This record gives sequence, C-alpha cells and structure tokens, in this order.
Amino acid sequence: MNIRWIGAWSTIALLAGAVIPLPAQAQDPNAARALAATCFTCHGTDGRSVGGVPPSLAGQGKNSLYQQLKDFKEGKRPGTIMHQHAKGYTDAQLEQIAGYFAAVKP
Repeated sequence: MNIRWIGAWSTIALLAGAVIPLPAQAQDPNAARALAATCFTCHGTDGRSVGGVPPSLAGQGKNSLYQQLKDFKEGKRPGTIMHQHAKGYTDAQLEQIAGYFAAVKP
C-alpha cells in the first residue's frame, strides 16, 4: 500500500468517526433534557406550566406523551405549533423527550 492510499483511508476513518455517534454519546444522561429544553418556553421549566395553559408535561405517562407527539408529527392531532416542533425530531428523540417528562415530578 502506498502513502496516498494510507492517507485516503485515514481521512475516511476520521470522517466516519465524526458521523457515526459513539455509544457513550447516546447514553449521555443530559441528552433527553437537552432535547426537551425546547419545550420549556411554552410548557414551563421541566414541563411545569403555570396555570395549566399550555398543559404541564411533567409527570404524564411516557406512552401517552409519546403517542401525542407522534400524532402531532403525523398531522393526526391539530395544533398551532406542536406539529412543526414534532416534525423536527426522530421518533427515537420523541421517545426520549416523552421519557424525560414522564420522569419529572409534577
């Protein structure tokens, strides 16, 4: 193998490492909260809204929250802005968000 090929393979390996997430990154304990933080503006810090409008998310069931988010994403549930937000996430990310709020004490 000549030097050019070694350099090309090194570059490919570096790029692949930048694109493929490491398992340690996927297990970041703050990852779900970071995703859910976009909800805090409307639904309150950690999903505890003031006055119940919009509804508090803290402490709701994970499966119920996940299904609601999926329904917004798929256009099955009407909303003013939620369908736009939900479309910005993968299903796995929506599940993480739902799990985060389900774990927060109301």
